[in-house]
Amino acid sequence: MRAAVFLGDSQVALAEVDDPTPGPGEVVVAIRASGMCGSDLKYYRSPPNDTYASGKLIAGHEPAGVVHAVGAGVPETTASVGDRVMVHHYIGCGACAPCRSGWTQMCSRQPVTVLGMNGNGAHAPYLKVPAATLIGLDDRLSFDAGAAIGCGTGTAWGGLQRLGDLGGATIAIFGQGPVGLSGTILATALGARVIAVDMAESRLAHARRLGAVETVNPGEVDPVLAIKDLTDGEGVSAVLESSGSSAAASAGLKALAPWGRFCVVGLGGEVRFDVMEFHRSQMTVMTSWSMSLVGQEECAQFVARKGLPIDDLFSHVWSLGQIEEAYRQFDKQDAGKGVVRFP
Repeated sequence: MRAAVFLGDSQVALAEVDDPTPGPGEVVVAIRASGMCGSDLKYYRSPPNDTYASGKLIAGHEPAGVVHAVGAGVPETTASVGDRVMVHHYIGCGACAPCRSGWTQMCSRQPVTVLGMNGNGAHAPYLKVPAATLIGLDDRLSFDAGAAIGCGTGTAWGGLQRLGDLGGATIAIFGQGPVGLSGTILATALGARVIAVDMAESRLAHARRLGAVETVNPGEVDPVLAIKDLTDGEGVSAVLESSGSSAAASAGLKALAPWGRFCVVGLGGEVRFDVMEFHRSQMTVMTSWSMSLVGQEECAQFVARKGLPIDDLFSHVWSLGQIEEAYRQFDKQDAGKGVVRFP
């Protein structure tokens, strides 16, 4: 089969690789949608190294598809040919306490395999994974939605769950890329009043369509003053920082009301604050690392039950043969989410 591989230096190519065959406890998924995630760009842009320059590692960590083949020892209740599935893209030992609770990315017994990073990913017609990583995909959800929930949308869900009960709260969501827009959809459905923050007017317009009641462009106004004005001087009770910008993190902290909660999911920035300045705010600052396998399933069920427009996150649909152009466009980071579809 042909598969997309990162070569480093902003190069991706198609390579011929063997079709996967499931071993004991494994399944092969026929991919129907493979999402493109902002974290993929780290590996796309990376200088060539032994992993990427060799062209041996298949890219993509947001898979959704149909079970194609089942290995020995996999119960029918876990996976059967034809099942519609998502995949939790972290693989741990499966036996330690974090793995047993669904937090396989926090495995305490062995190095974690992450699809598309140090294990073969889903930018290919077929993907082999342990059967334990599968999550059923509700018939009400498209494969595109399943792919998004597998990382970007699920990451927003994980951060919002860390922030706690949002019913009736006002939350500022910094960054309105696919993760932030997912946060806007989900937080609104959870009963929050969303203030969307981004430098791109096109993304702010998208956020308004998806439920944001107010928008703030830091390129035009001081975001802290703007958020305070929108909350009668109080500030927001919660912030989700999805942009990965240190400046956004700083603004988010300053926009909090007393006892406010701040959760960072965006990668690449730093969160710093002067203790004396914030000591009396009684704020809570936390990180959120994607979502657990259980959390991914809960997110999918919530989206299906509420009929949330996760498909509206996608602005670009590509075929595998268009993968080079897909990543050139995605690297600009000026549009919505991209997905590679398979017939």
